Amino acid sequence: MRILILLIVINIFFVQNTIAQTYRKGEINLESFIEELFGMQRTDENYGDLYESLLQVFLNPINLNKTNAEELKSIFILTPAQVNGFIAYQNQFGKLISIYELQAIPDFDLETIYKLLPFVVLDDSERMQGSLVDRIFNSRDAYFIFRQNRVWETRKGYTPADTLSNGNLTSRYLGDPSNLYGRFRIQHSKDFSLGFTIDKDAGEQFIWHPSTKRYGFNFFSYHFTLYNQGKFRAITIGDFQMQTGQGLVFGAGFGVGKGAETITTVRRSTIGIRPYTAALEYGFFRGASATYKAGPVNITLMASNAPRDGNLQIQLDTLETAEEIITSLQSSGLHRTATEINYKSRVRERNMGGNIHYQSRKRDLQIGANILYTQFGQEFQRNRQVYNQYEFFGKENRLHSLYFAYNYQNYFFFGETAISKSGGKGSVLGMMSSLHTKLGFSVLWRRFDRDFHSFYGNAFSEGTRPINEHGVYFGLNYKPNQKFNWALYYDYFKFPWLRYRVYAPSSGNEWLTRFSYSPSRKILLFAQIREESKARNVSELSNNFQSSYQLSQGRKWNYAFNLDYAIDNHWSIKSRIMSSTFDFNGKKTRGFAISQDVNVDYQKWRLSTRIVLFDTEDYDNRQFIFERNVLWLFSIPALNGQGMRYYLLGQYKISPKLTFWARYGRTIYTDREVIGSGLQEIKGNTITETVFQLQYQFNR
Repeated sequence: MRILILLIVINIFFVQNTIAQTYRKGEINLESFIEELFGMQRTDENYGDLYESLLQVFLNPINLNKTNAEELKSIFILTPAQVNGFIAYQNQFGKLISIYELQAIPDFDLETIYKLLPFVVLDDSERMQGSLVDRIFNSRDAYFIFRQNRVWETRKGYTPADTLSNGNLTSRYLGDPSNLYGRFRIQHSKDFSLGFTIDKDAGEQFIWHPSTKRYGFNFFSYHFTLYNQGKFRAITIGDFQMQTGQGLVFGAGFGVGKGAETITTVRRSTIGIRPYTAALEYGFFRGASATYKAGPVNITLMASNAPRDGNLQIQLDTLETAEEIITSLQSSGLHRTATEINYKSRVRERNMGGNIHYQSRKRDLQIGANILYTQFGQEFQRNRQVYNQYEFFGKENRLHSLYFAYNYQNYFFFGETAISKSGGKGSVLGMMSSLHTKLGFSVLWRRFDRDFHSFYGNAFSEGTRPINEHGVYFGLNYKPNQKFNWALYYDYFKFPWLRYRVYAPSSGNEWLTRFSYSPSRKILLFAQIREESKARNVSELSNNFQSSYQLSQGRKWNYAFNLDYAIDNHWSIKSRIMSSTFDFNGKKTRGFAISQDVNVDYQKWRLSTRIVLFDTEDYDNRQFIFERNVLWLFSIPALNGQGMRYYLLGQYKISPKLTFWARYGRTIYTDREVIGSGLQEIKGNTITETVFQLQYQFNR
């Protein structure tokens, strides 16, 4: 019976011209995947870290014959009904024989399977034979990437310094305008991972200068991780992150939040330890961690001692002795000027913590606890303002939480509650469900006190951090058949205390709806509307006084209409129209962008090109459009003002081991003769950037 089902399924796949004919193993349509998850791009999202999280899943695919519901939920592709259907199918028939068998599982359609394929394998030999050294040197998943990119117009920071009236020279960048990046990775899924990342930002010196903690490249990250070593599920030395519960304590990795995928993205999954491979110079631990499996319980311990960029000042105490204090932490990772270099690695941050995670025998119940202790090398005494008086002050913070996840039929319930040393609490409680095979529903409630302090939290929230926010979210997804899909979410939020640029308690709401139509795999058409209402300070002069503490509700509407069309196996086009309006304090402004893409794919080489025309009346109407870039480089430019942007991206596979990318992009403004400000200022109306990248695959 099992073989008969498999033969029928394979026949269906070939008849419908699917996987065997159009899908090349190892590929992923990142543009489509990210567009669906993110919906409308915003500047306060950490897309770089999200992109790296996607890379981690891509390089460590899920073994479908050794997976569980929690792992399947972590990639935000499968609905609750599909996850339960997969588990029930395996309980009845056992391990999958072929990837084609996925279509025999109830509720699994071809679109879902295509999305799933880059992140899963059926290979049952997770552990290679031989010693660890042999497995490392014989691994097929080993590569080195080196990338150089730069802006060709001269910014003010690279011009000769001016002399001030007091005889001092003005600040300038000390290095050249090239950004240099390298990444080495050698790994085998669920066995080991070893690698390092090096990075020099534009304007930074390539110099060996130990007294300022600069050693050629300004940033160096490394890790060595072992998986499934006896009772130890993971052991990591070097740089790492953790994701457990709903992200109130440990919130690394995928934390997509609100987007066009309105159901699966509201919940965080407990994936535990993962190596840190990004070039962002904050948000990670440096030290050691391990996860030990004791029956149904996983115990994780971690310790970290990492340098942080910060601004230190001298403060005199009551005994007239000098003491250094931290007034701010820097997260830009830039060390271009003497001032920025002075911030580099000035602060030591020590972290100790752990996690206990229990999973029932039926795998329908998870309960866990987190604890994290953070200590800085100096007292943190930020400059007090009205809005930040409940932020973290002091030298140490303690944070602990309890969380749960429970699966009842097609209903997934989840939640976490945490408390920090200040007594501030943070809580998340939610549910996602397949009410019907065609209808999905999600709801999430959160409450973060104004004095809740979590340095590594990444819970679902409107703000960039889980602090000073109450809210409730509702999501719907209706898919009557494979051609049509309708997604909708509504989120209400309020901020009980003041925020930056919002000097009074405030509230707001946001909703998004997307209607998609895909009559075949060659065509995808969608229309999307998003509306957001949020308060902020009124800065205009009114009645002869500055009304800095008066609020007004800003209302922004975003519209997008998109067409993707695959002409044949080689050519495809993408057309998009985007527009927005912003209404604030009685003034309404507008903006729009029109883009056209043409993509060509001929096995060894690929070309992608785009031209965009944009016109926005102000910064609040800037348009964001995801752009294709070289492998594992993320690009979402903010188009503001009036002008045109275009780019050309080429990829050529020189040999089975060597691949080359080149990208040329230019933005031409018609409403200005100066671009940017400060040291980033460019005299002229164009900005041109190039990217060159090489990837060498070992053992191919």
